[in-house]
Amino acid sequence: MRKWLGVLACAGLLAVPAASIICGATLPQDSSAKHDAKDAGKDTKDAAKKTGTATRKTAKAVGTDTKKGAQTAGTDTKNGAKTAGSDTKKGAKTTGTDTKKMTKKVVNKSAQKTDEGAGRVEDKTKPAPQQR
Repeated sequence: MRKWLGVLACAGLLAVPAASIICGATLPQDSSAKHDAKDAGKDTKDAAKKTGTATRKTAKAVGTDTKKGAQTAGTDTKNGAKTAGSDTKKGAKTTGTDTKKMTKKVVNKSAQKTDEGAGRVEDKTKPAPQQR
């Protein structure tokens, strides 16, 4: 048998298998499944990274919009309160002025009626002219 190995080795037929055993090399195999799995993992990783980035950007935009909305609402509330306060002040002032004017009219009218009533009483209490 040794003789046959020597003959085969000389012929070069054992050279490839012997070299692969000595060097630790493996024969080419169909690695498409393994390669596909690696590609799928990389694609998943890339997709997750993109999703995370998009989520972060969206959250940041929503946070900014919420902050702007809150500021606008606060400013509008402040301005509304200021306007309402001003309007209330003007309304109270107008009401006070109107009340003052009305009171003055009522007092004057009462005084006038009192004078008229007093004048009638005087007329009734005058001695009647003598009849002859």
